[in-house]
Amino acid sequence: MNHEEYAMQFLICLHINPAVLDALTDDEKTAVQEGHGKFIETLKESGELLTTQALADPSQSAVVTVRGGRTVVTDGPFLEAKEHLGGFYLVDCEDRERAIELAALIPDAGIEGLGVEVRQVMFACGQLEA
Repeated sequence: MNHEEYAMQFLICLHINPAVLDALTDDEKTAVQEGHGKFIETLKESGELLTTQALADPSQSAVVTVRGGRTVVTDGPFLEAKEHLGGFYLVDCEDRERAIELAALIPDAGIEGLGVEVRQVMFACGQLEA
């Protein structure tokens, strides 16, 4: 991909509600999975995909705080909420309108109770070397 062609990066966040996903039929779940596969292929073909990641359930997370020089680790999600960040796509595209157009192709956008959020990346330091 020619990064000079695009100068804007956007994070397309997938907000998941497990109750909504659990209520889908097997056919609907399959359609969502296949839809994500098609979306990834579309982004690869257009050269706009930088990366995509799916995240583990919040119950597997650790919240880290430092107070008075002591590190405290608490298991579980930071917030108690029905929805959580389930994954994301990082795209490099022409502008915000294109990022929104891409987000609308994600199957989650068509399911009541799930959210697809588009946020511009304001700073990126690139790939860090080990």
